[in-house]
Formats: sequence, C-alpha cells, structure tokens
Amino acid sequence: MKKIDVVLGLQWGDEGKGKVVDVLTPRYNVIARFQGGPNAGHSLHFNDKSYVLHTIPSGIFRDGSINVIGNGVVIDPVILAEEINTLEADGADVRSKLVIS
Repeated sequence: MKKIDVVLGLQWGDEGKGKVVDVLTPRYNVIARFQGGPNAGHSLHFNDKSYVLHTIPSGIFRDGSINVIGNGVVIDPVILAEEINTLEADGADVRSKLVIS
C-alpha cells in the first residue's frame, strides 16, 4: 500500500507548513504543492546556504524526488524563473525534478 501524507494549514499560511514538509520529504518520492501563491515563502538551509522558496516544493533538494506544482497554486512566472535560476546556479537539478500540473 502506498502512503500519502497531507500537511494542511487551517490559518493564514503562517503555521510553519513548509518546515514540517522539509522534515518529511526524505521519506517520500513525490512532494507536491497544491494551493497558495508566491506571496509568502519559507527558508531552507542546505549545505551551509539559505534558500527562500515561494513556489517550488521543498523536496527539490532531495535526490530522486519529483516535485509537483499542482492545480490551485498561483504561479508568478517572474518569481518562478528567479527561483529556478537561483537554484540551478547553486547546482540543484531543478528541471529533471520539477513538474507543473
């Protein structure tokens, strides 16, 4: 049986959902974002560097993961392009791990 966990916030988005997802991502092959917009972001720390993600799911740093930007996510193409460029400049393999519904 396949396992699915959902991290769902019931407030205004400041509950720390991103931090919880960051802790869970090593246990999953697919990490999906399914709602919200790029107005908020959360900080991640990998290899002594900090990143702020607004649109891309936090599993993007995990080897072998597929990261889905799903229906219900508001995509600002400028912000998404900036995120992709920043991550790729630091060596993240974004294009092979990111899909947009």
